Amino acid sequence: MLRTILNPGDEVIILAPYFGEYVYYIDNHQGVPIVVPTNQEFQLDIENIRESISERTRAIIINSPNNPSGAIYPEEDLTSLCSLLYQKQDEYGTEIFIISDEPYRRLIYDGLTYPQVFPHYDNTIIVNSHAKDLGLPGERIGYIAVHPSYGYKEELVDGFIFCTRTLGFVNAPALMQHVVKTLQGLTVDIAEYQGKRDYLYNSLTDLGYSVIKPQGAFYLFPKSPLDDDVLFVDALQEWNVLTVPGKGFGTPGHFRISYCVEDWVLEGAVEGFAQAADKFL
Repeated sequence: MLRTILNPGDEVIILAPYFGEYVYYIDNHQGVPIVVPTNQEFQLDIENIRESISERTRAIIINSPNNPSGAIYPEEDLTSLCSLLYQKQDEYGTEIFIISDEPYRRLIYDGLTYPQVFPHYDNTIIVNSHAKDLGLPGERIGYIAVHPSYGYKEELVDGFIFCTRTLGFVNAPALMQHVVKTLQGLTVDIAEYQGKRDYLYNSLTDLGYSVIKPQGAFYLFPKSPLDDDVLFVDALQEWNVLTVPGKGFGTPGHFRISYCVEDWVLEGAVEGFAQAADKFL
């Protein structure tokens, strides 16, 4: 997709914390990643985004629910973002795409409804994968959807198809394609994931960790008790707890926990976090 829309030197805005591979995807197609921090609640900072848009801006990638924070960008913020992008398109006489990366769109909690981008912005491309919502990690099967009102949607889709050939692409097995087609409308047990989130979130806050409660996905992104998040993540291994430093997501000073595991693993992790809290908090 990026190969289709980018010219050398075009800029793509990514919102920190972000999925670490975005930077490499952009760089691989001669684009320039522009990292824009979200606010302290991991929500969109519209003014930060405004200041980061230039005549070279070609796209902004949004990932909601977010990996690694679990934050969901509310519809009012998405509406503000879309209004800003329309304004900037008019100002610069360019096209700016929203690339909405949505592999966690069905993994949302507390009765929330997933905020849609399509109703607010014509230049939207949705990228989705079934690896998360059907519990199929490693099965790279999903879809790309272009807004039906985008003026050059046929040309854009043709570009996507052509670029998959030139870049090299492994199609999902025919059997898996039929399986996923049959399972449309189904998802993993959201209540089970929410229970794991609540257990881990409550345990960590009781221990004194600073955590923004995630609204979706299956990650927590607490603040590191140490300024050096890599050092803290390394220290956790002493208690058999494996996490990922926030530095890899463009947000040093935090660390990511995945709770898509068995309950006994989470219970053991909480014991490790308790020992780490005794030492570092």
